[in-house]
Amino acid sequence: MKIKEICAVSLNIPKTPPKTQARRPGWNTHARRALPINKYPEFPRMHGQMPGANTSADVWVQVTAEDGTWGLGQCSFGEITASIVDYHFGPLLEGRDCLATEFLNDLMWRSTHRFGAAGLASVAQSGIDLALWDLKGKLLGQPVYSLLGGPSRDKVEIYVTSDDLDWSMELGFKAFKVSNPVHYEEGLAGLDILEEHIGKAREAVGPHAELMYNPVMSFNVEFAIRVAERLRPFGLRWLEEPLIPTDLEGHIELRKAINWVPLATGEDHHGRHAFRQLVEHRAVDVLQPDMKWCGGLTEAIKIYAIGEAAGIITIPHAGVGTPWGQHFAMAMPESPMAEFWMGSDPGVPLEEVWPIPGLAVPKDGYVVPSDAPGFGMEIHPDWIEPWDHTAAIKARRGIG
Repeated sequence: MKIKEICAVSLNIPKTPPKTQARRPGWNTHARRALPINKYPEFPRMHGQMPGANTSADVWVQVTAEDGTWGLGQCSFGEITASIVDYHFGPLLEGRDCLATEFLNDLMWRSTHRFGAAGLASVAQSGIDLALWDLKGKLLGQPVYSLLGGPSRDKVEIYVTSDDLDWSMELGFKAFKVSNPVHYEEGLAGLDILEEHIGKAREAVGPHAELMYNPVMSFNVEFAIRVAERLRPFGLRWLEEPLIPTDLEGHIELRKAINWVPLATGEDHHGRHAFRQLVEHRAVDVLQPDMKWCGGLTEAIKIYAIGEAAGIITIPHAGVGTPWGQHFAMAMPESPMAEFWMGSDPGVPLEEVWPIPGLAVPKDGYVVPSDAPGFGMEIHPDWIEPWDHTAAIKARRGIG
């Protein structure tokens, strides 16, 4: 079966306001956060407001086969990745076998090395690759986790990322990850803030719950070592992504300097080659590729295999909030947990704010993915519209 068309699209999924009144605004509306650019105080600390941090400009990708069957995938960063999908990858792959995911993955990687295979190109590639897997499942009448070898567990265990720990526990979650409010520029004052922040989190969830903490690239090696020492009494399950992804030597040095807390990273590493270097140097304990950014499900499977061979687990970034993350976690034996990033308000049941029809909703700290063909998304064709490049440019320039 040949690929007829690949195009960036927008999904206009009908929104139904929650029936339940929120108890308070969720943590994501007010929690102080840090990213690398927050070295400079002119930039805000709120989620999605820092330059380069707005992943909410989702780009959907539709891949249509010659018989009219179509699959959907998703990536991020709006117009810049939509253009790569429509003007680079689409013309390259159209007319080729839509089931040849390995070959198509290789074509995409090899076609982008001159202008950067591991940056925005890998993000655009992710959307296409995920759509190809959705399409393959539909054509073969199988859920994607079956195409990956079948389920390795009855249900997927979840850890929740949220600072609303009371609501998270009420929903039945038993493992937790909290945000990072400081940048390494804040020095000793920042260490004091962190000690209080993580101390309160540990007190809230109790001594026997798994607790993780994610600096999101906001540290250097020196500060990360000081943080790890200061937070040692709180028994963290792991310290996540303290350094920028390009600092391989820093990751190696950090792993040697601290041995009392595991290191997790990978959300902003793109492609298997970056993960191979981390694993070769034993600089990481948990691999965390994001399937919307790393190159897609095909690339995530390769990353998983590299880690599995070295005895390292793979837990994709924000997996439970996506169909592909749920299917990956269901199929892969060395993926013992999956992350649910919860940005909704406390008190509102998750099913009232769930973003994708057909995507399974967590319950009591677990989720069971849809067994419908492909990723199981229930998307009506009328909700799919071609990506409007002109409108995106006008919005950027402030034109009505």
